[in-house]
Amino acid sequence: MDSKLIKKTKQAAAARAEISISSAYRMDKGKLTGDKKNREWKTRKDPFAKVWDDLIVPKLEAHPSLLAITILENLQGKYPGEYPDKLLRTLQRRLKKWRAIYGPAKDIIFRQEHHPGKMGISDFTTLKNVEIRITGKVFEHILYHFRLSYSGWSFLKIINGGESCSALLEGLQEALWRIGGSPSEHRTDSLSAAYKNIKK
Repeated sequence: MDSKLIKKTKQAAAARAEISISSAYRMDKGKLTGDKKNREWKTRKDPFAKVWDDLIVPKLEAHPSLLAITILENLQGKYPGEYPDKLLRTLQRRLKKWRAIYGPAKDIIFRQEHHPGKMGISDFTTLKNVEIRITGKVFEHILYHFRLSYSGWSFLKIINGGESCSALLEGLQEALWRIGGSPSEHRTDSLSAAYKNIKK
C-alpha cells in the first residue's frame, strides 16, 4: 500500500477519534499515553549527597521550618560554585520528603462542615459583668440562646429564673416559630436542667 495513502488514512482515523496524529501513531505501536509507569530509581546523582547528613539534617533538626532558599544560600557561601540556584527545586523536594518522614508531628484538625437546614444549637448563658435592676431590685435571669450553625442566625430569650427543661422547650419553640421551620437536628450541651431537677 502507498505510504502517502496510509498516512492520510491514519490522519482521517485520528480526526474521527478526535486525537492527534502522534497519538494515533503511538497507539498503532501499542504505546498508550496512560501506560506510563512510575519509576522508583533516580535518574541522576543526588547533588546534596555529600552535605545532607553532616550539614543539612542537623540544621533541620534544630530548626525544622528552615526554608530551602536559606539552606541553599548557606551552602553557596561555604562551597562557591558547587550549588547553583537551579538546585533550589531539588532541595525543596528533599526537604518536603524529610519533613514528611522525620519532621515534627502536625496538629490533627477535624474540620466541621455545616450544611443549610441541618443543625440548630441551644444553650443558656448570662451577661458577664452586667446587672439589671427593675424598680431598684436586681433582676435574676439568664438568657436562652438558639443558633443555626450554617447561617449563624440567632435568637435570644430572657428566662426569669434558672435552667430548666420547660425553659429550654419554651425558648426552642419560640425560636422555631421565628424562623418558620425546624432544622433536621438540634443539639445542646450538658444542661444542668437535666440533672439538677432530680429529686431524691
